[in-house]
Amino acid sequence: MTAVDFKDLPVVVAGLGISGISAARVLRDLGARVTVVDGGDGEGLRARAASLGADLTVRLGDGDTLPEGTRLIVTSPGWPPNSPLFLAAEQAGVPVWGDVELAWQLRRPLPETGEPAPWLAVTGTNGKTTTVQMLASILTAAGRRTAAVGNVGVSVLDAVLAEQPYEVLAVELSSYQLHWAPSLRPHSAAVLNLAPDHLDWHGSMAAYAADKGRIYQGNQVACVYNLADPATEELVIEADVEEGCRAIGFGLGAPGLSQFGVVDGLLVDRAFVPDRQKNAAEIGAVEDVNPPAPHNIANALAAAALARAYGVDTKAVREGLRAFRPDAHRIAEVAVVGEVTYIDDSKATNTHAAAASLAAYEPVVWIAGGLAKGATFDELVRGAAKRLRAAVLIGADRALIKEALARHAPDVPVIEAAQGETGAVAMTEVVRAAAGLARPGDTVLLAPACASMDMFTNYGQRGDFFAEAVRALQD
Repeated sequence: MTAVDFKDLPVVVAGLGISGISAARVLRDLGARVTVVDGGDGEGLRARAASLGADLTVRLGDGDTLPEGTRLIVTSPGWPPNSPLFLAAEQAGVPVWGDVELAWQLRRPLPETGEPAPWLAVTGTNGKTTTVQMLASILTAAGRRTAAVGNVGVSVLDAVLAEQPYEVLAVELSSYQLHWAPSLRPHSAAVLNLAPDHLDWHGSMAAYAADKGRIYQGNQVACVYNLADPATEELVIEADVEEGCRAIGFGLGAPGLSQFGVVDGLLVDRAFVPDRQKNAAEIGAVEDVNPPAPHNIANALAAAALARAYGVDTKAVREGLRAFRPDAHRIAEVAVVGEVTYIDDSKATNTHAAAASLAAYEPVVWIAGGLAKGATFDELVRGAAKRLRAAVLIGADRALIKEALARHAPDVPVIEAAQGETGAVAMTEVVRAAAGLARPGDTVLLAPACASMDMFTNYGQRGDFFAEAVRALQD
């Protein structure tokens, strides 16, 4: 489908991570002359460079200089727009693509239709992975050849180049990826929510929102937005879509026209039904959603809206939601010890995700802290104050949360744990402190509202150590 002839095209791939290596190999196979650049240098990077073979050029320790003659840059998602390499590219008139743009350009027509597989795309500050996996489960229940791709499951490049082509793709897209995907035009797309995140990369909330809003550009059938988050509807209003594309809202109340919602414990579609002025269709029940926390029900409604926009019937929506199982570290019950429930939501790495998690439980002993990434915590604490039994704070930016608790929940006991410790040792201390504060009927909730890398390898390791420490309480 691409109009670009990659034969002998001088292309720079920025970043020697997983997506960079994948892009470099694909471009090499297309005949491009590929140079991979990375500002880092070390044994691990050199091993990755060696794995690419001798027919690619790899330049380590210098990710800033634009190689002479470059005609295209394909960047890994993490490289910020103000990187010297991209500023030099802008001055030289060299386009910059992300891996998603490259994949979009390389789509191939399906034998059945003569058109590429449609993309049903999802973005948002939180809930993207869960929603995309729910969507893929629904599409699978409908008998479609599909995959959850992007930041989850199969890489988007691998998906579009798969030997056995997919009929439809459920695509998770980050704001980074959307920033570098100027040609993307999904069949239908959803923005789940918007809250401050990655502002150090984007430079401002307005720039972050604008990049999220790119997902609606050129939508063909439906722009799905969150009724509880007016900023998502604003992005729909501002989008340039194809004639006939509809705005479809989702929320936890009874649905209005062209909306998905909840009525008496049932999930309801009042958008893709005949005579929606008078009719609605049952597409499932709250009990079909695992787990049935409010924010997860909203995720299910967004996934259902995208599936219905694609033409999936109501039976497949229900079957797909019932078959779905969430990833580890996402509001996962670890154990009940001494009548206290321990919940691992280590994936709640920002304030918006933590707020959704806190809203699902009461009373809560809250384990929070880590790397704040520029976030503030007043709104989060103010909203959750009445649910808090106590708080156990960890990590580099714990003081920010402690100060917010002092302002908005001064009567909530606070313990600062694991000062100077990391890894399993730290989490064992944290869990014991939380257990000492909890009463029968309480929930100890790991929903840190922060990134993990100051104390743990990643949020997964943080959650694993939490689960291990909880299980040790049972011994």
